[in-house]
Amino acid sequence: MATRFVNIDRDTPMLLPPSLHEWVEQDDLVHFIIDSLETINLSSALVNERGTGDREYPPAMMLALLIYCYAQGIFSSRKIERATYQHVSVRYLAANHHPDHDTIAEFRRKNGALIKQVFVELLRLSRELGLLKLGQIAIDGTKIAAATTKRSTLTYRQLQEELAQVQARVETLLQQAQAADQQEQSSELPQELLDAQQRREKLRAAKAKLQEQARQAHEQRQAERKDFEGMGNKPAPLPSEPRPDATINLTDPESTITPTAKDGFIQGFNAQVAVATESGLIVAAEVVRATSDIQQLEPMVSQCVDNGCKPQRVLVDTGYENIRQIREVARNFGVKTLCPPARIANAKDDQPGARPHRRMSKRIRRRMRAQLNTKRGRELYRLRGTTVEPAVGIIKSALGFRQFSLRGLANVRTEWTLLALAFNCKRLAGRKLRA
Repeated sequence: MATRFVNIDRDTPMLLPPSLHEWVEQDDLVHFIIDSLETINLSSALVNERGTGDREYPPAMMLALLIYCYAQGIFSSRKIERATYQHVSVRYLAANHHPDHDTIAEFRRKNGALIKQVFVELLRLSRELGLLKLGQIAIDGTKIAAATTKRSTLTYRQLQEELAQVQARVETLLQQAQAADQQEQSSELPQELLDAQQRREKLRAAKAKLQEQARQAHEQRQAERKDFEGMGNKPAPLPSEPRPDATINLTDPESTITPTAKDGFIQGFNAQVAVATESGLIVAAEVVRATSDIQQLEPMVSQCVDNGCKPQRVLVDTGYENIRQIREVARNFGVKTLCPPARIANAKDDQPGARPHRRMSKRIRRRMRAQLNTKRGRELYRLRGTTVEPAVGIIKSALGFRQFSLRGLANVRTEWTLLALAFNCKRLAGRKLRA
């Protein structure tokens, strides 16, 4: 008996135009995103209010496009543009329109406030629907590479040396150009001179940025020393000028060389995330330049509160052990902190001559250790390993987000919030289907 195959005919046109809606599964994430954005006021989107020029794409469609693609692990604006042609669900979302990558990138870059607003509004809707319950939150940080490389990083000493060399080269080329002009050989500046001038301006801008960063760090440290209340060691002063070994990246000056557990040192940022342990939703997301987590406990709890997600208890690892901030979180927000102490305090801290803050720090560490040694404490702390750590793993491994697409601290914060928003949409859509 002859084998029977399905006839594959790519030439005969369809008798009736196809409906993209029929090609998208009913449980596709795209439906949840579109429906959710319809309930949120997007009037704060930055658009061309003059009505001149080409027609703009609706903010709801553009934002849905970004959220859906980030949830699918598509981050590049060029790849998102390509997805509007190749991905059926994206094509349905965009209603068969194809915004170019420049339009997508500009919308993402300009609408950081809108993305933050929608992130918070979705959390509010989740609470109203009973999908977000607040008891414990777990906080963790992860290092994400910047949209640059370490090859573009110079120390302050290297920056000054190269700037002097380039300046000398520019002066030499200018003299040569003036001599050539007098001989009427050419009225145009040589390309070599233009390149040297551009390099000089780039180095000058980097030097000014590094000096500004040093000045800001100096002023912040001075304020910390002035407000020091005797908890822990008093912060050491910082110089107002950059140290010779201070570094700056010429491509993304706000990124830093930061250590990682597996990849050594990378040029990147420290991305923070807070996850509600009962729902698995991200309730706060932040990106900082600091390479450690020691100063991030209070800012992250504060952001959770600002987002309308005040917890009863926060779970953090040893990297967040900051006695002053632990006390501030308890005093200002009424939030308890469960954190494994980094070390056992020195026995001398109990002696009469010991500094008061050392005795107090030891008492606090003793209490934290006692809490963790109880059955309830161990059960609570284990939630970190089943909530925030898997969330970071999904973002970096499942979605493949290991490098920012944008440059500059403000822009990478927007992108990290967008990723958190996409993560929450996926999680909420899954819960809606199971309900």
